[in-house]
Amino acid sequence: MNDIPMVVMASALALLLYTYVGYPLALLVLGKVSRREADASENPVEWPNISVCVPAYNEQDQIDELMRSLLAVDYPRDRIQVLIVSDASSDATDEIVGTYASEGIELLRLPERSGKTKAESAAIGHLRGDIIVNMDASIRIRPDALKPLISVFADPQVGCASGRDVSVGSAKGDANVGEAGYVGYEMGIRFLETRIGGIIGASGCFYAIRPELHRLSLPESLSRDFAAALHTHQHGFRTVSVPEAVCYVPRSPNLRREYRRKVRTITRGMQTLWYKRQLMNLFTNGLFAWKLLSHKVFRWALPWAAIASFLALGVMALTNSWARSLFAVGVVILALAGIGWTMAERPNTPRIFSVPAFLVAGNLAAAHAFLRVLLGQRDALWEPTRRHVVKAES
Repeated sequence: MNDIPMVVMASALALLLYTYVGYPLALLVLGKVSRREADASENPVEWPNISVCVPAYNEQDQIDELMRSLLAVDYPRDRIQVLIVSDASSDATDEIVGTYASEGIELLRLPERSGKTKAESAAIGHLRGDIIVNMDASIRIRPDALKPLISVFADPQVGCASGRDVSVGSAKGDANVGEAGYVGYEMGIRFLETRIGGIIGASGCFYAIRPELHRLSLPESLSRDFAAALHTHQHGFRTVSVPEAVCYVPRSPNLRREYRRKVRTITRGMQTLWYKRQLMNLFTNGLFAWKLLSHKVFRWALPWAAIASFLALGVMALTNSWARSLFAVGVVILALAGIGWTMAERPNTPRIFSVPAFLVAGNLAAAHAFLRVLLGQRDALWEPTRRHVVKAES
């Protein structure tokens, strides 16, 4: 019995080290053996027609900047369709988009709010491109981002391509600085995954996909960007990350909003993976299943492992001085995270508070999402996280 707390703590530590260190190292080693990257350096002889689809709900504060940024992209203007899908916006979003009709920007207004996935599905019949580009209204892409994203489709085995997210903060500062490091780490993992076949989930902010894959049906409560990579694998294509296709993603104004966004996102991710659970079969999907388990499932399991480990450490602290020291460190980290949470509405929160708060909140969001999945809760309606407006750099 005395060994049980030690086994629990060692198992949790092993899971943590594998998930955040061992898995990337394994990807790195495998990439050295069999390196396969999406080549964005060679342009096609003729650029394909593309459709850019942007769902929007009450985006009057930033839709004008989005329109101007899309008109400034480096891509043949006669080969790009821009469709804004208004999810029954109740503000001036539709009117602002309408002022750009003479520039060729199209508006599809839905009669009632339906949620992001259903809005994207409603747009399918209106998209004419040979490649579909899905974007969020809150992000901005570099003017040179579209061509590298589209050029990888010259490889007939590429079915979906994801841009590279760059987390940016407000000029006034924000409390959510930990997100920048996490996003950078995630983009590094996707780069390594691309070298050994492909990634297991596209960036919902900015990704491109072949229309025959985009048209595949999906329940409206699920995550289309995550499902896009799963659909792509099931139909014999690869999903790749394109580092040159940069999009700037504004951080949530504060940690509490980011927590709510993460809970929604992870909930939909878990439900989407359960819908495609056959892809986690290592015997039939091999490398792809391994990446799904390592990148998604093990990360989602970490908060429960951390809770079990902390309780086990508390038990061992009753009789071991080293355990008391480690337990005290854990308590201090939780205290710093708690202080950071109370300061979540303030800009420029000191990193000693904001970083622990971001790490703890991210793990609690995964645990919260898992409980919601067990209870059968769904987020069919989409409530976009309000972010500050960013401008694409040239």
